Amino acid sequence: MTTEIRCGRTGPAGTRRRALAVGAAALIGAASIAACGSSTSSSAGSSAKTASGGTSVNWATATSAAQGGGMAALVAAAKKEGKLNVITLPANWANYGTQMKEFSQMYGIKIHDAIPSGSSAQEIQAIESGRGSSTAPDVVDVGESFAVQDANLFAPYKVQSWNMIPAANKDPNGNWYNDYGGYVSFGCDLKVVSSCPTTWSQLTSSKYHKAVALNGVPGQAGAATGAVQAAALNNGGSFANVKPGLAFFNKLKANGNFNATDCDAASLIEAGQCPIIINWDFLNVAGAWGLPKGSRWVVNVPNGPAFAEYYAQAISKTAPDPAAARLWEEFLYSNQGQNNFLKGYARPVELAALVKNGTVDKAAYAKLPPIHNVAQYPTIAEETNAGKVIAAGWSA
Repeated sequence: MTTEIRCGRTGPAGTRRRALAVGAAALIGAASIAACGSSTSSSAGSSAKTASGGTSVNWATATSAAQGGGMAALVAAAKKEGKLNVITLPANWANYGTQMKEFSQMYGIKIHDAIPSGSSAQEIQAIESGRGSSTAPDVVDVGESFAVQDANLFAPYKVQSWNMIPAANKDPNGNWYNDYGGYVSFGCDLKVVSSCPTTWSQLTSSKYHKAVALNGVPGQAGAATGAVQAAALNNGGSFANVKPGLAFFNKLKANGNFNATDCDAASLIEAGQCPIIINWDFLNVAGAWGLPKGSRWVVNVPNGPAFAEYYAQAISKTAPDPAAARLWEEFLYSNQGQNNFLKGYARPVELAALVKNGTVDKAAYAKLPPIHNVAQYPTIAEETNAGKVIAAGWSA
C-alpha cells in the first residue's frame, strides 16, 4: 500500500502529502446540493423525536437528518454537544481552514483538530484506540482505500445531497463518500524553464535538464505515487502494470532530467530549485503553494490518459459527538462547503451538480487547470498492488 502524507505527514497509503487514495468514478454529478439548512441535534446518548413523531432516535445511529427529526433537530443536538473532533486537517489543505472557521461561526461549535499534519493511517488508529474517549475523532477525511478497508469503523449516514453524489463516489450504505479530488499535473516555473510541457513525452526533452521533480517519494507519498501511475498509463502501462511508469522515471534519471529535490515547499520554488513539479493539481496551482504575486508559475494537466483520485469522508461509529459529526457532513456537502473545497483548488465531488444548477463559484471554478480527458481510476486491488510495486521498484 502506498504512503500518503498530508502536507508533510507520513503513513501508509493514506498519509497526507496526501495521496488522493483510490479513485472512484469521473467527476460527474446530478443536480445541486441542498444547503446546510437548519438542523437538530443530540449528543451521543441522547435522542430526538422523528419527523413522524413518537419514536426516539439516537443520533449515534441516525442514518439521515430526517430520521432524527430534520435539520433543525440536528443543529440543536449538535449545538448542545458544543464541539467536534476532527483529525489531520491542515488549514491550507483543500481550504479546510475556511471550512472549520465557517462551521464554527455558523453553529457556535468548537472544533478540535488533532495532529493536523498526520496521516490517514493515524486517523484510523485514533478511532480504534480512542473508543470511549471524549477526544476521539468524530469524523475522518481519509484516502478512499482506507475508507473501504475500514468501513466497519464507520456509521452509515446519508447527507441531504446524497443523490447529488455520483454512485461510484460513495458507499451505497453511506459508510463513506468522496468529498474532493484532483488530477496529476505539471506545475512549471517559467522563470527557470521556457515552457511548460503538455505531454509526458515532452518531459524527456533536453531543455528540461535537471528540471523534473516530485512532491515526496513514490511508494511513500501519494502525489508521487500517483505520478508514477500516471506515467505508466501514458507509456504503455495500465493500473495492473505500473512498471512502465518506473521505467519512465528511470529514463528521466538516465538522461539527466530528473531532479531529486523533494519539492514540498513554496520556498523551494521561489529559490528556483523546482522548475517542474509533478503533483495533484489542487496542490500544484500557485494559489495553493502560496506563491507571491509576480511569480511565473503555470500548471498543466497533461494530454493523454488522465489520472485522478479522491479522498473520502466518514463518521466514526463511536463518535463522542455524533450529532456534530453529522452536521459537519451536512455542511461539507452543502453548496457552501463544496464551493469552499473549490476555492481551495480541489474538485468537489458535486462539482458537476454545482455547474449544472448554477450554484458553482464561477471565479474559483475558472482557476482550475483545464482537463482534456475523462479520468481513469484503479480498483482498490490495483491501487494496493501498484503501491507495493512502486515502493519496491523506486527504492531499487
